[in-house]
Amino acid sequence: MPWDFWLLFIVLGVFLPWRGRQRIRKLLALPEVTGRDRIRLYLSTISFQWALTAVIGWRAFSRCLSARELGLSAPWTAKILLITFAGAILIALGHWLNLRRMAGMSHPSIDSLRAMALRIFPRSGGELCFYLLLAVTAGVCEEFIFRGFVVGALSRAGLSNWEVVVLSSLMFGLAHLYQGRGGSIGTGLLGVMFAAVRIAYYSLLPVMVWHTVLDVVAGIAGARYLSSKRSTEPGISTENQQ
Repeated sequence: MPWDFWLLFIVLGVFLPWRGRQRIRKLLALPEVTGRDRIRLYLSTISFQWALTAVIGWRAFSRCLSARELGLSAPWTAKILLITFAGAILIALGHWLNLRRMAGMSHPSIDSLRAMALRIFPRSGGELCFYLLLAVTAGVCEEFIFRGFVVGALSRAGLSNWEVVVLSSLMFGLAHLYQGRGGSIGTGLLGVMFAAVRIAYYSLLPVMVWHTVLDVVAGIAGARYLSSKRSTEPGISTENQQ
């Protein structure tokens, strides 16, 4: 594998998890979180993800990874579209019901997730608009990075499909280490399904849509169920609440 691919893998497997955890720790340590703070968080994340995607895309195409190897050239057949939209509906429903179930639970990991939800999920219509842009960005950029570039680079290096699925999903889980150990493991397992579908159909379309739907549901249902006790939490500003 080329040296610049190794460097990008180090960024994805080491720097990205460290950066995510540091940002969340700083956010949780703030005495109060305002709507402006959340919007700044959304915009900075959007900018960073598109910049990282541009760099990775540049190096991938410079090293002659083809559009097919990156999952970008598969035609949008009726089968692909059916898988995409049927999967999106099932994922949205399952994720919504799971977040509603979690709202009534009391566990240290759930409490940590609730504390994070109170600070990062949108609390007004204006914040929701920026959050939706973030959700689309994550769906497109993260899938191109982990299911496009990482899968393509590992496959080009000669790894078997199952090795590609495991390693790409491990990196995907590590990138979400800021969600805690449980969240990181759950995200990694989700990555296994995403990677398997991407490899089976040579297409990023289903997983980009599914990822976007997951994040949209998280922002809406998470704000509704996990942030339902926000008025009693210290350090949470009511600015921009409607």
